[in-house]
Amino acid sequence: MRTINEHSANILVVDDTPENLRLLFRALFGAGHRVRAAPSGAEALRLARNEPPDIILLDIDMPEMNGFQVCEELQNDPVLGRVPVLFISAMDDTASKLHAFVRGGRDFVTKPFNVEEVLARVATHVELRRLEVALSEQKFELEKVVAAQVQEISEAQVATIVALAKLSESRDDNTGMHVERIGRLSDLLIRIAKRLSNHSEEYDDGLLRVIGRAATLHDIGKVGIPDAILLKPGKLSTEEFETMKTHSVVGANTLDLVLESYPRNDLVRVGAEIARAHHEKWDGNGYPAGLVGEAIPLSARIVALVDVYDAIRCARPYKPEQPHSVAAEAVRKGSGTHFDPALVEAFNVAEQEIEALWGALQSKP
Repeated sequence: MRTINEHSANILVVDDTPENLRLLFRALFGAGHRVRAAPSGAEALRLARNEPPDIILLDIDMPEMNGFQVCEELQNDPVLGRVPVLFISAMDDTASKLHAFVRGGRDFVTKPFNVEEVLARVATHVELRRLEVALSEQKFELEKVVAAQVQEISEAQVATIVALAKLSESRDDNTGMHVERIGRLSDLLIRIAKRLSNHSEEYDDGLLRVIGRAATLHDIGKVGIPDAILLKPGKLSTEEFETMKTHSVVGANTLDLVLESYPRNDLVRVGAEIARAHHEKWDGNGYPAGLVGEAIPLSARIVALVDVYDAIRCARPYKPEQPHSVAAEAVRKGSGTHFDPALVEAFNVAEQEIEALWGALQSKP
């Protein structure tokens, strides 16, 4: 942001009378200011837009475009509207002066003017303008500091939440990489799906911003599942499976409680959606609510797909690691039954990227 010298300024003088322009130019230049002169309103606007001045001295009674019209154009400009305008005019009636101030003027000098008076008023407005710019700079710097602190706090909160998710996951995945893979794969898949979508309004900025981190919360409810069930190496009984299924509701309810305290936190909101619905299926045969199709939140539909992909690929006590081709084929077979067909299409488009990303994360120490 440009600063203004304490004793000089970039001044634009506008007057259709050459004698007035010369007199003001000499006086202001002699006082150490940089001065540009415009003989018409149109030329004044051109010069001002090309290089915004610090102050404008503006005549009123000019042909084609009078000073009031020039001032109105200046006020409508987001940059030039902040430049102080000092009217200099022979129109000394109260109505004209009032109109000048209503149009945005900061001061009014009556013709014939006294040069010393003009210089004194210009000096006052130069100082006021310098203080305005300095205050604006301080405000800008303060906003940057505040934004940085808010970002630091936000990142600390996110780190804490993700750490808790990894802690929960570490009971049956001691590397904690499952939640990171789900987050990174979800972020990749949603961006490919948005690019392919004909109704991209579903892919709002809030979701795009947090999906990767929110996806790490998908299984946070597993903290409430007993080890005997969570870590069982063989097939679960019907009763055990019903207990296992409760992790989706436990996780969502826990995040809903957090959301009551932080209702504008998109990370927690999307995390609760995912925790509750990532085991729902496109055809309605999932749990816990048996939601069908687009009634399932987009966030949960994305995590449902990448969670299955990751589960097939990973080794578990009861099964070996499977190659990408096996997991990819399972995803394709689930199109329209388990998974949103549009997301399966996005998976197919991004298949090589998904395989490469999974491999890189799997090998990450």
